Amino acid sequence: MQQDMYRVASNPVITQGGNSPLNVLFAGESQTKPLHRLGPKVYDFYLMHIVLGGKGVFICEGNRHELQAGDTFLIEPEQLISYESDGDEPWRYRWVAFNGTNSAELTAGAGFRSGQQVVRLAKWRKAGVLFRRIYDTFRGGGAAADMKAAGYLHLLMAEYKTQLLPQDDGAPRTGQAESDRLLQQVAHYLSTQYAHPVSIEQMAESLGYNRAYLSRLFKQRTGVSPVTFLLKLRIDTARRMLRERPELTVEQIAASVGLQDALYFSKQFRRLHGQSPTAYREAMRSQDE
Repeated sequence: MQQDMYRVASNPVITQGGNSPLNVLFAGESQTKPLHRLGPKVYDFYLMHIVLGGKGVFICEGNRHELQAGDTFLIEPEQLISYESDGDEPWRYRWVAFNGTNSAELTAGAGFRSGQQVVRLAKWRKAGVLFRRIYDTFRGGGAAADMKAAGYLHLLMAEYKTQLLPQDDGAPRTGQAESDRLLQQVAHYLSTQYAHPVSIEQMAESLGYNRAYLSRLFKQRTGVSPVTFLLKLRIDTARRMLRERPELTVEQIAASVGLQDALYFSKQFRRLHGQSPTAYREAMRSQDE
């Protein structure tokens, strides 16, 4: 017969104020007694459990869920809940509590939905290990325990997202939906990488497509090639910097948008906007005076 067990560790780092993006409060593990019950009650933070063994019942806002190993239940703030272990096979679970302004976005991004806070992972043991690492982090203490715990919580949520929201779920995609997704990926890639040397070949390879196909599709849908899109993105960003960052030289702005050759930058700027970067900056300055 299993022995009853309860252990919990709190975040040793005290955070100031209640508006932090994410704050992990405490974590723990328990082998419960038969018919051990909590609630009905409400919490003012998020509290997530993963069942490691045994069975139990989770009741949330009147909805009853019978749970076993591999199941996770998420309690949201101010929800009326109760949960009770089985009389014959009392459950063992781990838990983590957290709050912060990013908590709702984090849980939703991981695949939890309002009214659907009970999920089952096919591969749940890795998630169970991450729960334990948060507990171990708090037990170990240290000035960085809060950051380490938040990192483990993000890894934990990533594990749920990987299984609950797979990028390719096997569902058939229409040609339109597939091309829309690909266009978004290309635009996102270029919009985040424009400040660095960007190779269209490398981008195509990272997305898993042939460069010629990718360029042809992009131009068919947008009217410009990926190369032209990237150049316009760089020049538009440079125009904003010329207006807003007067302390930077034209050469520094060119480098900041991924164009190391200031002469080439000036030539392309003039071709697209009919004046040099310096003339554009002076014209904008005159308007403000």
